[in-house]
Amino acid sequence: MGLRNHHNNHNHHRRPMLQANQSTCALFVGTWVRDDTYPMYQSPECPIIDSEFNCQMNGRPDSDYLKYRWQPLNCQLPRFNGLEFLVKMKGKTVMFVGDSLGLNQWESLICMIHAAAPRTRTHMTRGDPLSTFKFLDYGISVSFYRAPYLVDIDVVHGKRVLKLEDISGNGKSWLNADVLSFNTGHWWSHEGSLQGWDYMESMGTYYQDMDRLVALEKGLRTWANWVDNNIDRSKTRVFFQSISPTHYK
Repeated sequence: MGLRNHHNNHNHHRRPMLQANQSTCALFVGTWVRDDTYPMYQSPECPIIDSEFNCQMNGRPDSDYLKYRWQPLNCQLPRFNGLEFLVKMKGKTVMFVGDSLGLNQWESLICMIHAAAPRTRTHMTRGDPLSTFKFLDYGISVSFYRAPYLVDIDVVHGKRVLKLEDISGNGKSWLNADVLSFNTGHWWSHEGSLQGWDYMESMGTYYQDMDRLVALEKGLRTWANWVDNNIDRSKTRVFFQSISPTHYK
């Protein structure tokens, strides 16, 4: 449903609210509601936002789109508290893995924490595929690992090969995280200059192309098997985000 309808009607939902940590809370069923206490940070004051993601800097004239928060249907989602995050996550590592959806989430989380604790000591290293922002006073690392297909891409005789059953090269960098947030999606449909590979390999056979949904399923099965075989779920929380919309123009 559109933001306009929710802006006009969000006050009429007066049903009893549950706390977000209760099992009956459907976190992913809800709506966006206007909240004039938002945004939680101002883009010009955040040191790490990439210029192409900074709408205000690029001249977007309106700002109402910044004043919406997610409201689950039957529970109250606690407001993010950056200082509380730093205290509760002390000594932990959070890692986003995937494409620009994960990159946006990485930058946004850092900006929300930085806005709440602007004087805490920090250190950032930018790299490819791994970038890390550290909150030194709390021993917290928030990282982004760029892997738009999740599975590995190897160079064979000068050609990029998307290996649908191999994730070990990327996966070795994810093993020590306390929270892992994965995403993949629309890169699998890219063609031409945006396509990130020259060949696909599946079960030892090379393909110039195949049904992209079939390839995506193979890649996701490889990822899921890696999680099952390598992650101790009692120590590491694993999330998978939905596919982001295309945002190239």
